[in-house]
Amino acid sequence: MRRTLLRISFLVLLGLVVTATLAGSPASASSPTVEVLHVEGTIVPVIAQYIDRGIQRAEEENAAACIIELNTPGGLLTTTEDIVQRIMNANVPIIVYVSPKGAWAASAGTFITLSSHIAAMTPGTTIGAAHPVSVGEQQIPEDQMKKITEFSAKWMRTIAEDRGRNMEEAELAVTESKSFTDVDALEANLIDLRADTLESLISQVDGWELTLANGEEVTIDIDGEGFETARNEMNAIENFLQVISDPNIAYLLFTLATIGLITEISSPGLIFPGVFGGISLFLAFYSLGVLNAYWGGAALILLAVGLFVAEYFTTSFGLLTAGGVTSFVFGSLMLFSHSPGIEVNRGLIAGIAVAVSAFAIFVIGAIVRGQRRRKATGAEGMIGRPARAKTPLEPTGTVSAEGELWTATSEDEKIAPGEEVIITKVEDLKLWVARKSKK
Repeated sequence: MRRTLLRISFLVLLGLVVTATLAGSPASASSPTVEVLHVEGTIVPVIAQYIDRGIQRAEEENAAACIIELNTPGGLLTTTEDIVQRIMNANVPIIVYVSPKGAWAASAGTFITLSSHIAAMTPGTTIGAAHPVSVGEQQIPEDQMKKITEFSAKWMRTIAEDRGRNMEEAELAVTESKSFTDVDALEANLIDLRADTLESLISQVDGWELTLANGEEVTIDIDGEGFETARNEMNAIENFLQVISDPNIAYLLFTLATIGLITEISSPGLIFPGVFGGISLFLAFYSLGVLNAYWGGAALILLAVGLFVAEYFTTSFGLLTAGGVTSFVFGSLMLFSHSPGIEVNRGLIAGIAVAVSAFAIFVIGAIVRGQRRRKATGAEGMIGRPARAKTPLEPTGTVSAEGELWTATSEDEKIAPGEEVIITKVEDLKLWVARKSKK
């Protein structure tokens, strides 16, 4: 009897546990999660990796939606293609939100925004200007630029058509580099809504119905204020790679590498400039590779380094330095000339060119001053130094100079032993001297 009661009690307790567990599921479901990613800066490969990781987590956790806060001046076309493809094939609703106030989604950002299931902008933001650009003196060939523009325009039109947006206006953002304010974009049916805050955005999209790439029709079900936002920030490595992938930072790294190497070559043994320059050079090569830099520009900058170094060992009266400065400036302008949407700030180029020129002139000046300075050692270093006659100079005898005995010849009358003289000339192992008073 007791055993039967124990069994019944155990079954009742087990039933209560199971009931509580099942009851907990609806409670969790009533608090949906919204994944939030934050993208700011140039669109480079590490951004694509970050977005892919964030969307994957949202899919794995069955999030109600994945919001990408976007603020970008543009970036690489190939990276943009990867991001757009990932967004359009996501198995979770993707919302691109251009924010905060004053932000923009230019060039690559326009493609990313229009590819989302729901596109939103903060009041005071801008979108558009998606025409491919050529930066620097070395322009992309006209026929090649035409092909890139045509491809980008058709691609933009395809994205807009798939998302039910205004294809004509979207295409003008590429062909005519047209820009839109948040109000313009909403009126032109390029975005779906405007929202002052993230919370306002989430409340507005509650109940939206949309179709995912796999054909599944879903409804964004966010129960009022019962949702949870999970911010998925970039990790330390992603942050570091994004920083050095900025074209201005890449240019600075390359410049610092050249300065470090010039310093080490001109003053061997300092070690630190060489180590610092070497590390900067490796980081710069990574950044330039990621940004698809034009290696002709990089070669011109390296040529400038060679010309600066050659100036230290050749008497060219500044011609090599002038050539180095010219090569450096042209190389800087051409560095990203084949990367549409990527450019180095012109003010930074001017400032660095002046700094490198000043540094080179300073080092050259120090070398020239050293060459003009009277030598302190060797035969030439003895000229003008005092000596003392050890024997009569009639006119030839022996003097003591620099702690040694030398054969010396007087340039004038007889000089008595112990009298101080000045060395006027050194000829092999013989000195020419004169009385100190006649200096």
